[in-house]
Amino acid sequence: MEYKQVENCSFVKPYSIIYTMIMNKLDHFFKLKERNTSVQQEFMGGLVTFLAMAYIIFVNPNILALTGMPKEALITVTCIAAIFGTLLVGLWANVPFAMAPGMGLNAMFAFTLVLGQGMAWQDALGVVFLSGVFFTIISLFGIRHKIVDAIPASLQIAIGCGVGFFIAFIGLKQIGLVVSHPETLVTIGSFSPALLIGLATLLLTVILEIYHIKGSILIGIIFGSVLGFWFDPAMGELPTSIVALPPSIEPIFGQLNIINVLKFSFASAIFSFLFVSLFDSIGTAIACSYEANLVNKNGKMPHLKKVLEADGIAAMASGILGTSNTVTFIESAAGIANGAKTGLTAVFVALFFALALFFSPIIALVPVYATAPALILVGIFMAKHLSKIDFSDLHIAVPAFLTIILMPLTYSISNGIAYGFSSYVIIALLTNKTKEISPFMWGVGIFSVVSLCIEQMG
Repeated sequence: MEYKQVENCSFVKPYSIIYTMIMNKLDHFFKLKERNTSVQQEFMGGLVTFLAMAYIIFVNPNILALTGMPKEALITVTCIAAIFGTLLVGLWANVPFAMAPGMGLNAMFAFTLVLGQGMAWQDALGVVFLSGVFFTIISLFGIRHKIVDAIPASLQIAIGCGVGFFIAFIGLKQIGLVVSHPETLVTIGSFSPALLIGLATLLLTVILEIYHIKGSILIGIIFGSVLGFWFDPAMGELPTSIVALPPSIEPIFGQLNIINVLKFSFASAIFSFLFVSLFDSIGTAIACSYEANLVNKNGKMPHLKKVLEADGIAAMASGILGTSNTVTFIESAAGIANGAKTGLTAVFVALFFALALFFSPIIALVPVYATAPALILVGIFMAKHLSKIDFSDLHIAVPAFLTIILMPLTYSISNGIAYGFSSYVIIALLTNKTKEISPFMWGVGIFSVVSLCIEQMG
């Protein structure tokens, strides 16, 4: 695809020359002609991807604000983290992928580390940063494939499904459908404006998804917010302005505490963040690569190393900025299905996030019950691979089941991972199936057992 300027010099305008130069540069850098795409096609792919994942601008601040972090600053940081990670993967790896603070990891940050274990959010940011450091190291030295190969496929699937159940449980709790009970621990909630609006929002989002309406989750969040202003007396007044300068990130920027988390007691948390983000990123990158036809004849993905390196660097930046780990978003597949093929799509996604920075007055007013249905739906999506686990084999079924069920029941992703890995190696040891366990998996299993014992002993 070569953009040629008009030869008639008397007719050529300066802007046409500049336009031609820019188009040729974009073509050369992003290999538009080679991948049979255009700037217009990449723009539409970027717009579709942004609409599919824009819900994170509303959901991430609502989740992390429960830890005591200021919501206004979190809105800005969520957008900045998405801009940085998306530009990095788009320019570095030239793939149509987008990044933002990941669902599941933000829940792990808020509900497991801070609210569950009583960790200060500054220490939790230190955990995010260090998990990103280790992620980058294993990506640079090619260790990631050994790690993934060492973990049984059943446990990899169980981790993803368990995180899905966990964040769906959080969503059900936030709309008030599931509430605490002194005897049965949980029970069904009574009807309230929040519950009714949350259920209506969930229903609308599901229907839109069934009809493949682009941006369905975002539309659902807007719908729930509008209903809240109409029917919920607890909602505040409308903002005086729609557009404003982005809120300052000073209250959370650079507040991570790395020294405090350089202790063995934090090793389990760092380990859990590392593995959840590792499986999430690799699974998403592989799925999107096949969707975008970026897999060569030998089944290899030359860009995968750069994608994971960008993921690790973005995670480190997240800890510094003041949010949970940034990961590759599976919603990138929506833009790919719409024709996105190069990193230029990622550049456009980043530009849309930059524009969103200036709409914080509206974003800050979005109630939790309007974003909670997004958690439920994403949880459903994450649980779709449950059928791939062979529950007829107890050696596989028990560790997988414990991984999945203990995440929502203990309100901790790390507990589910630790019990799943521990039970896997213990059952293998007692049933003489140790040959199936790699040396690395032995190390992971023993580490999980020790960390659980230390935690239970206080």
